[in-house]
Amino acid sequence: MTAAAPGGRATTTPKDTSAFWNAGHRPTLIAAFLYFDLAFMVWVLLGPLAPIISKDLGLTPAQKGFMVAVPTLAGAILRLVNGLLVDRIGPKRTGAIGQVIVIAGLSIAWCFGVNSYAGTLAVGVVLGFAGASFAVALPLASRWYPPEHQGKAMGIAGMGNSGTVLASLFAPLMAKAFGWNAVLGLAVIPLAIVFVVYLVMAKDSPSQPAPKPVTAYLTVLKHQDAWWFMLFYGVTFGGFVGLSSSLSIYFTDSFGMTPVIAGYCTAACVFAGSLVRPIGGAVADKIGGIRTLTFVYALAAATLVAISLGTTSLPLALALFLLVMGTLGFGNGAVFQLVPQRFGAENGIMTGLVGFGGGVGGFYLASSLGLAKQLTGTPQVGFLIFAVLALVALGGLTVVKTRWRATWGTGANGARV
Repeated sequence: MTAAAPGGRATTTPKDTSAFWNAGHRPTLIAAFLYFDLAFMVWVLLGPLAPIISKDLGLTPAQKGFMVAVPTLAGAILRLVNGLLVDRIGPKRTGAIGQVIVIAGLSIAWCFGVNSYAGTLAVGVVLGFAGASFAVALPLASRWYPPEHQGKAMGIAGMGNSGTVLASLFAPLMAKAFGWNAVLGLAVIPLAIVFVVYLVMAKDSPSQPAPKPVTAYLTVLKHQDAWWFMLFYGVTFGGFVGLSSSLSIYFTDSFGMTPVIAGYCTAACVFAGSLVRPIGGAVADKIGGIRTLTFVYALAAATLVAISLGTTSLPLALALFLLVMGTLGFGNGAVFQLVPQRFGAENGIMTGLVGFGGGVGGFYLASSLGLAKQLTGTPQVGFLIFAVLALVALGGLTVVKTRWRATWGTGANGARV
């Protein structure tokens, strides 16, 4: 573990104070964003297709919720694997392996067809490899940048979660024109193009950590801060990806929308959350991640409570979801402004662990909304419980902030907590 020394700022070098775009490796940052963007696009592919798939296969609300949640859970587990591989074989090679698996899996699914609920779950597991891209894209980009630019670098790379916008916009349209099975094959085309771009542009930072035994990575779990970060990201990213996967179902069930129109509404909400992620990282660089996240959890909890009360007004519902998705996206950037400061030498495995926490949060939210719908006739209880989780995160942040600032707060690296 490496931690910033407490106390005031030390004098920075010219490299530390250089402009952001000259501080790292721009082609790698762009490649990380594109890779992450397309990976996210296919990771949540079952979400906008869910209303069509469920009608075709006759799924229950609980089955719909579980189907869209499986890629999130698989991605969460595989992020741990990628976190280990990133520090052992490098992020570029790890990302390439994952992309090959996703392209091959979708090609097979398209060639043979998916005609059952079990088949959709199998596709969801394959899509989990795309979700695991999180543990590759962020260290691939961030290792090129000094601490004072971590929030911006990881925010830009992390903005690849905007790929969920592409899925929401185009998947229902293509499914209407060609059938939802064909969408699996069509998704391979942009994936293959970006794969070539990634191989050409991405480059591992020369400051890669030395490989460690697998057991050495587990030592970070002895630090309670690792668990706090998993909780914090489980709320911000978990809420973001859980809603990204579920909103198409919510809009079609609650307001009688067609899958295409529901996809447009979902895309607007996802775009709001994706757009502000780098802004959240930049704000956290300026005022500190703790202050930023305090605002995020308070506003997210209040908005989720308002959503849980239910409304028959589509404009009001859309406004609330835009607000909560923007808030959670803002928080995603803030969490990863803090992680490299606390766990610099273990950034690869911590990215995997924190990403795992985010994936588990997303799996919980997406599956609980479907289960709540089946048990109570409405998903509103699921939103209320997640609001409580946001308050738990806010309370946890209040507990740890004094110790964090005293032990590894604003330090010699110039970054802020």
